[in-house]
Amino acid sequence: MASAVIQTGGKQYRIAEGETVRLPKLDGKPGDSVTFSEVLLVSGDSPKIGKPLVSGASVSGEIVSQGLDKKIVVFKFKRRKRYRKKNGHRQQFTEVKITKVAS
Repeated sequence: MASAVIQTGGKQYRIAEGETVRLPKLDGKPGDSVTFSEVLLVSGDSPKIGKPLVSGASVSGEIVSQGLDKKIVVFKFKRRKRYRKKNGHRQQFTEVKITKVAS
């Protein structure tokens, strides 16, 4: 079973075939296929390491769902100044099932 390291959304993820991964929001609907061309490393029988990317390598996947993560509370406070501000944020994500790692 091949695994790889891909880059998307400014972050790097270690993935493997058949695995479901939560990534930052990607365009598309559930059921759509998505291809990642920024592959940094492909492991297997003969591992390939990119400088910085592996040429000709790609990772294919299928979008499982789109959603919102847990709420994060942002609280700003300055003592003795009567300044309090409470805010919340829910980050959008896309769940992708990895179908193929091509080297």
